Amino acid sequence: MTVRHFLTLNDLSRDELRGLIQRAIELKAKQKAGEIFEPLKNKVLGMVFEKSSTRTRVSFETGMTQFGGHAIFLSPRDTQLGRGEPIEDSARVLSRMVDIIMIRTYEHEKIQLFTDHSQVPVINALTNEYHPCQLLADMQTYFEHRGDIAGKRVAWIGDGNNMSHSYINAAKQFDFQLRIAAPEGYLPDAQILAAGDGHATLAESPHAAVENADLVVTDVWASMGQEEEQAARELAFANYQVNADLMRLAKTDALFMHCLPAHRGEEVAADVIDGPQSVVWDEAENRLHSQKALLEFLIG
Repeated sequence: MTVRHFLTLNDLSRDELRGLIQRAIELKAKQKAGEIFEPLKNKVLGMVFEKSSTRTRVSFETGMTQFGGHAIFLSPRDTQLGRGEPIEDSARVLSRMVDIIMIRTYEHEKIQLFTDHSQVPVINALTNEYHPCQLLADMQTYFEHRGDIAGKRVAWIGDGNNMSHSYINAAKQFDFQLRIAAPEGYLPDAQILAAGDGHATLAESPHAAVENADLVVTDVWASMGQEEEQAARELAFANYQVNADLMRLAKTDALFMHCLPAHRGEEVAADVIDGPQSVVWDEAENRLHSQKALLEFLIG
């Protein structure tokens, strides 16, 4: 049987992605109702972290526990991935011992190489280029609050980073229009943007991107590993804060999302992220439910 992996949203079909979102909503309802559901009993998830994360570790580990399985946390101190042992060998060994592997790392090429030599499904829990698990949670959140996102307008404000790349993929896969406002020097990858097949375009300003948007999304100006660029990025992104004035240009029922952690007063104003249009806490929780749907899909 062919092993399925989840490195980007493009690894699944449109129908499969929509099915995952609906399944995530069902699994969330089961959990809220206190229903015991253990389709992955005695299954083991290997969690390889080269980049740390609160939400990623807790959501995957909790998800496996709720499903009756087990998760093994492997920090950089616990593995030889890309250090003393070739990535190919690490993949061959780990995939003979666990049922599925989640990797959070830097270079996307590293997880691709690992996947090429793995006997079990591999999930991308973040690389420098993509963050597809977060998009599953974001899409679930939008569907829960506003229904189908097809045909809607989404504004991305800020860095053309891994989140913006995954939003470009999502725009194509979920059939919405994405407008990206990023300063020169921080634009999304041109090839990834072109692969959006017209579903994603660059806007000349944050105001142009947000106008009549159904959803406004942003992220930190300096991601993990970019701390030395903080001062330069603060200057470059000074006009890219999502604040109340900017949100007024969106539709009156527009939602605000942020993958967290957030820096109030930088990429987002406190009255926006803590305001009535913000759904960031539902979005964060839905990492758990959408990833459970993904785990079930890949190995259940």
